Amino acid sequence: MSRPTVPFVLRPFEGLPGEPDWVAMREVVPAATATARTTPEHGSRDVVIATVLPMGWPALHRGDGALLLGLQHHAGSGDASRDLADVLLRAMELPAGQPVTSSPLPEPGPRLQDVLDLTVPFEVTVHDGFDFWTAAGAELTPDVRASLDRMNESIVPTVRLTSVDAAYWARMGEREYLRWAVRHDEQLFLDALARLHARRESGLAGGDLGKFIGAFRSCGVLVPVWDLAPGTEAADVEGPLAELAARLDAALAVDGPLDASERRARAGLVARQLTLR
Repeated sequence: MSRPTVPFVLRPFEGLPGEPDWVAMREVVPAATATARTTPEHGSRDVVIATVLPMGWPALHRGDGALLLGLQHHAGSGDASRDLADVLLRAMELPAGQPVTSSPLPEPGPRLQDVLDLTVPFEVTVHDGFDFWTAAGAELTPDVRASLDRMNESIVPTVRLTSVDAAYWARMGEREYLRWAVRHDEQLFLDALARLHARRESGLAGGDLGKFIGAFRSCGVLVPVWDLAPGTEAADVEGPLAELAARLDAALAVDGPLDASERRARAGLVARQLTLR
């Protein structure tokens, strides 16, 4: 008898509070946590959604009783929501202090949308390191301590911006970037961005602060990327990003086909896209 398979889902986090932040935490944010809670049917348990956990564990039932779910673990069934729900439910059955160390492909079953209370806001906190892994005063095993030290040494400085949702400034080596997981329908957003790009209005502060360089798609959500002027700090981006968001909202409200220059601009935008998964 063949094993039942999980159907592919293009947007696995659709319907969850803060869908773009789920995608950003899964793909571009190194160290962050967010709030979640299971439904009453699943015990109304608080859950810490984390970017990554020690040793690459999918989940951890920490010694203090906290439940941590690693978002950057990829089981690969075709539905990340089902994969993560399966790991979370298994972690809830473990004694405190035990991790889920592996995540075989699950069979069809409940998804995060079934397990989590959808009225609980998904509030993201970006951290400077991975010390959130441990409870205060907890003793670490040598393997976990080594993993923590390695991760802290290689972390990319990242800030979640406040002028729009799910936008993140990051410093990579000597360059700074803005990556913004957008909530809009991809095709409509590309139309709006093309209208701006054709008028040379897709940059930040007239392009002096940041230039649009492309976009990638993950979990059905588009993440445009801007290359920022060298030395740009996160606080410098807030005002220009709010202005760009206002221009995009106005372009999204335009009802009508793109003109010739806008169509050319859109073709260029599409050519610079990459699908991660």
